[in-house]
Formats: sequence, structure tokens, C-alpha cells
Amino acid sequence: MNSDFIKYQAQTSPYPLGMEVSHAKGSYIFDTNNKKYLDFVAGVSACSLGHQHPRVNQAIKDQLDKYSHVMVYGEYSQSPAVEYCKLMASLLPDSLNKTYLVNSGTEAIEGALKLARRVTGRSQLISCYNAYHGNTMGSMSVMGFEERKQAFRPLLPDVDFIHFNKEADIEKITTKTAGVILESIQGGAGFIEPQNDFFLKIRKRCDEVGAQLIIDEIQPGFGRTGKLFGFQNYNIVPDIIVIGKGMGGGMPVGAFIASEEKMDLLTANPKLGHITTFGGHPVIAAASLATLKEITETSLMEDTLKKEKLFRTLLVHTLIKEIRGKGLMLAAMTESPEITNEVILKCQDNGLILFWLLFEGCAIRITPPLTVSENEIKEGCQIILNVMDSVLKQQSKK
Repeated sequence: MNSDFIKYQAQTSPYPLGMEVSHAKGSYIFDTNNKKYLDFVAGVSACSLGHQHPRVNQAIKDQLDKYSHVMVYGEYSQSPAVEYCKLMASLLPDSLNKTYLVNSGTEAIEGALKLARRVTGRSQLISCYNAYHGNTMGSMSVMGFEERKQAFRPLLPDVDFIHFNKEADIEKITTKTAGVILESIQGGAGFIEPQNDFFLKIRKRCDEVGAQLIIDEIQPGFGRTGKLFGFQNYNIVPDIIVIGKGMGGGMPVGAFIASEEKMDLLTANPKLGHITTFGGHPVIAAASLATLKEITETSLMEDTLKKEKLFRTLLVHTLIKEIRGKGLMLAAMTESPEITNEVILKCQDNGLILFWLLFEGCAIRITPPLTVSENEIKEGCQIILNVMDSVLKQQSKK
């Protein structure tokens, strides 16, 4: 591991993987020893079209030759951003027609929480236990995992939590509630899908009490579940959606989307209700536009569900207790965090990149690029099965 990486670059954990990256192409990352790794993580769902996708790269190069940053967000009309927001409106329900472009998913969450309070004039926010919506102070306030929040308190006041998929908890949503924020599939918790019309019941309750329903699509979004956004699998229309990760084909970006009427509230009383310098950056917007067009103009979304079936067919092993999730947002569950750790680390040694989930220690993250081929899926699954065989063999010797 590069000692300068540890010495000079701030770390997020005591034990970073530390691979020294040379280059990446398609579904593969290469280290500085030219060892090739099949990527089943895609930058934690961010590289939706794999690495160095030609359409995205060309859009970036073309825009760089025209102009880069010219003015703070929302003042000048810059065609990549305008085109992106117009295309997005055409792909969403009529009430989700205005997009605010920002720099990351967590910033988009901050904007969405502010908008819910501005629309309703209320303060209470409701999230779910084991939810993850980002790591800035507002986003952390609606994170449902106390262990990660404790050291940074006090956070936002007037935040309450419900259990995902627990119908009885819906009564906690009242006329004091500004917004209810839910992931369309719970990510850090272990790729948990809504059950028994839970989202429909939440939508109904929000309508009854006048609360805003915010759906976080940062992980499930952009075709990963077979639809452009996860909420489209569950027959609801949110008031606000939050997007990021796979949105920019690997570039840093996020956005929140609501109706024109609601979004325009951020322009007055007070004006500059939400501002950002680099939101809608023309180079990032060009990459995002190319990514969105590629996902929606090809068969990538429908192919995602076929690829899910292939994963589920191939990944049958004694150490895999179940596979959670949808499309190419999958988590293979083992019986212990120790087994999960061993499998992930040994797979990397064998040329396959897997990763962990934030709060569920038994889960092995499988979120490859949408462009992953059937042969690459077979190659990766074989590595997983071989590694699991070796882990099982070791266990039997103990």
C-alpha cells in the first residue's frame, strides 16, 4: 500500500483496501502491477455504465472544449444542465418536473429536507431505523443508526424514526410532520425491499396529514432495479425524489426533484433558499446527460432483470443464506460478518471486487455496472463460489 496515501490523504476507516489504481476500462480495474480485477461494486453503484464509457467520455471532452464553470448555480442558462432537467422531466410523473442540480447525494438530501420544511411550514422529519441518507449534519440526523451519530450530536432536532415495513408505525406521521424520508430499497440495512404495500400506505398517510413524501433514490436509481427509479416498482408518486451516485456515470453529482410550484418556493421568502456554487456544473451535467440517454435509449434497464436472474441461478452455495435486493442491487447474505469479511477479501485476492454494506455485517454487496456482460457475471460468480468452497473447507478443518 502506498504510504503517502495513508500519511497525507484523510481516511474513513483504520483498514482501507489500499489498491493502487493504474487504469480502469469497462467492468475491470487494473492496479499498478497490471493485475486485473472484475468490478462487482461499480464505485458503490456510481459507475452505472462501467469505467471509461465512450459516450460519457466523449460528452465530457466535447463540453470541456466549450466551457467549464462560468457562474454560480441558477444564474446563467447552460445547455447541458437545461437539457438534462428537461429530459428528466419527460421521464418522470407530471408532478416531478423541476430539478435542482447539486454536487452529491448528501447535498441533495439536505436540499430535500429544507424543501419539505419550506412547503409545509412544519419542522418534524421522519425517517426509518437503519436508514442511510448521507453523512452531512442534516443527512446524518435522518440516519437511523445511533452508533454512527453519537459522536457528532447535537444534530437536527425534531426527527423521529419508524421501522421500515412496520405498518403500525405509520401512525407516527401526523399533522406536525413536514416530511417522511424513505429509501426505495433500504441500502445500508441490507437491501431491504418494501413489503405489503408499505409505500402505498405511507403515501396515503402523508396525503391525509399533509406531509411531504421524500424518496431517496441515490442507490436504487438509474436503472439498477429494472426501472429508472426504484419507486416506480411500487405504484407511488413521491412529492420529492433525491438522486445521485449512478446519475453521472462516475462523476460527482446529485439532485432533488419536485413540482415547479414547490421548487419555486426556494426562490423567495427568503430568496436564495438553497444555493450552491458548482451545482449544474456543465462538464458534470454533460456526463449526466450522456449517462441518462444511454440508460434510457438502450435495453440496459430491462437487461438488469435478466442479469439478476443469472446471478440468482449461479450463486447457489451453502454459505449463501439468501440473496436480497432487486435487479443489479443485490446482497448475498452469509451467516456471519466473519464469513462475509473473509469472502470479500479473498475474492479481491482472486481478482474480483466485492464490498460491504454499512450496517448489515452479513451482507456481500453485489452492484456491478449495468453494462456487465453475462460472461463477466459467470466469471465473477465462479470466483465467489471457488472462494466460498475454500472458506467452507477451512471451516471443516477447525
